[in-house]
Amino acid sequence: MKGEGLLTMPRPLKPRVLLWADLSYADMEEVEAAQTTEELQRALGRALALQLSRPSDSILADMYLYAVLFCRERQFNREQTSVLVSIVRALHLANTETPLNNMEYCFNYFTELVLCHCVRRPPFSIDLFSPEQATQITEYLVNTYFRHYALYKYTFTPQVRLDLSLTYCGMPEAEAVDSDSLEPGPGTDEEKETATEVLESTAHDEEIKDTEVDHTGPTPWAELSQIVQRELSSEVRRVQTVLEQQLRESTQRLDSRLSSVETRRDKKK
Repeated sequence: MKGEGLLTMPRPLKPRVLLWADLSYADMEEVEAAQTTEELQRALGRALALQLSRPSDSILADMYLYAVLFCRERQFNREQTSVLVSIVRALHLANTETPLNNMEYCFNYFTELVLCHCVRRPPFSIDLFSPEQATQITEYLVNTYFRHYALYKYTFTPQVRLDLSLTYCGMPEAEAVDSDSLEPGPGTDEEKETATEVLESTAHDEEIKDTEVDHTGPTPWAELSQIVQRELSSEVRRVQTVLEQQLRESTQRLDSRLSSVETRRDKKK
């Protein structure tokens, strides 16, 4: 499910005919033969290679299960059910391909997939769904998948982490200390005692120097580091504000589309 990974950009997807793409004719026979919810979930798990013991695959199994139940409620045939499951799967793959917000892109891709199965223009599209069925499918996915778009994105995309490294021009690099050189070597007890006294005296002198430096105030490098951190924090806040604004605008556009779909549905009733 969640993890850490590289930030990837979504690749352009081209809608295509999805008849028998994920659920074959034999798979649909097994799906139609399932009587209970558990049997239907197991049949979908076998057909779509899902491990129901895994939490992520269990979520996907529920998603496909409700899609099939929707098809049964609307009395879709085998071909229509197979295509709708493939549309849901293609939509989910488009969403989880990147951790970036691509809700509008996914919605446009979904509508193109539905239209690809509403118009007879072989081999580019087929007339599998009627206009009324296409509207029903759109309403169903808008009220289910797109309502929980952010949850699917959070669950199935890797966590993005920013690793920032700063290098200051002109700053001397820290000298590496060989640990082997600190180990006592062979010698007499008198030599060892003398070396110990020298080390203790050196450490005492270093403590005095550190105390003196602390009283002199911050060094120029510390001041530079504070300036860089201050500017960096300001830039991070600015970028965060821009991203939040873009997310709000995208959410508002989707809400307006959801409202228009619901309005058309209410008028038909």
